[in-house]
Amino acid sequence: MSEDDHSGGEADAADGDEEGLTYAETGVDIDASEAATAALVGATGEFAGDYAGLVDIGDQYLALATDGVGTKLLVAEAIDNYSTVGIDCMAMNVNDLVAQGVKPVAFVDYLAVEEPDDDTAEAIGEGLARGAEAAGVALVGGETAVMPDVIRGLDIAGACAGLAPKGALFPGEAEPGDAIVGWPSSGIHSNGLTLAREAVTREHEYTDPFPPNPDRSIAEELLEPTRIYTDMLNPLRAHGTHAAAHVTGGGWTNLTRMGPHRYEITDPFDAQPVFAFIQREGSVSDAEMHRTFNMGTGFVAALPDNHAEAVVEATEDGRLIGTVEEADGEEDGTVAIRGLELR
Repeated sequence: MSEDDHSGGEADAADGDEEGLTYAETGVDIDASEAATAALVGATGEFAGDYAGLVDIGDQYLALATDGVGTKLLVAEAIDNYSTVGIDCMAMNVNDLVAQGVKPVAFVDYLAVEEPDDDTAEAIGEGLARGAEAAGVALVGGETAVMPDVIRGLDIAGACAGLAPKGALFPGEAEPGDAIVGWPSSGIHSNGLTLAREAVTREHEYTDPFPPNPDRSIAEELLEPTRIYTDMLNPLRAHGTHAAAHVTGGGWTNLTRMGPHRYEITDPFDAQPVFAFIQREGSVSDAEMHRTFNMGTGFVAALPDNHAEAVVEATEDGRLIGTVEEADGEEDGTVAIRGLELR
């Protein structure tokens, strides 16, 4: 089957292929990262929610989230095009707030550079402004730090503040019998780029044409901006959403953040051709692809079955993709998708 018509996005890579790349082998161990995050949270106090910190300010919560763009910046650096990474930075933060049931309100950025460059800063700033407009938040300022002894190149991160009336937060726990509604991603988004870069640069340059669409370069495909999901918030709040998940680092295992259940995914969105390209070039297994990437679905919500159709109709391209089932004794939850069992 050709890459173009492989709707699931998986190439013929055996799960047991010793030559196949894994995320951990390229330097990113998701389990170790989560353990480090848990240790940091434990050292710094209370943390409410899987996606944002919450501060009780009376009749509502102030929510705070922070994130960056990651090694997607190295792709931008390779072709000297930083015009979209500001959108990614905005999206990674506001989407986390939406997954908690919080309306993003304001955003600040932090740009750390080895040496200042006006053109690069302007391109990043324009992307941040476009992201802020799409997300409906105020871009209220930021900081640029010049640190040649610390930074090689640059790094961009941000923090987003949001507000939620106490009754509007998602409970955070899916319930057996819930429907799972999903929304497509725009592509690779801003996670898994360490694995993707290693895979595609084995035999290609970033400036090479992207085989499924030679009008674009490989870099342009990898730099497709992360989709912003703030327009989902009102419909999800209105229809009794129990929990939501932003599908980022950890891929489809992010669904287990909604509770230790079994998530039966029967109709996921087709993965964009970039995923099949990464998988083939890196001989990456199906399971590793789904543990690392969004594979075409960027955001999901678990809600009562009798509300699912209303949410689908209230959003542009949502659809019912699965159900929440009893976990059969599994403590950490399981995602069943395309014949895979992910934990």
